[in-house]
Amino acid sequence: MEKYENILILDNDIEANLLASILEERGIPHVIKPHHDSVFSGIFEPQFGWGQLDAPAAYRDEVLEIYNDIRTGGGIETDA
Repeated sequence: MEKYENILILDNDIEANLLASILEERGIPHVIKPHHDSVFSGIFEPQFGWGQLDAPAAYRDEVLEIYNDIRTGGGIETDA
């Protein structure tokens, strides 16, 4: 089993869903962990971001490249 590590902090659920969709399409293993805690009404989100994306270290550069394309509005190529 591959060891997952924190690759990046996500700003919101829209960003998380879009990134997850692209990673799934490309077969990149990942886990998205929201930081929201209903008990504390989301008080940790301003400090720690909306959530984090964990993935195997071998995919770090590819995940960051996809994320940067999303953030800058760059063209994202898909296999569609």
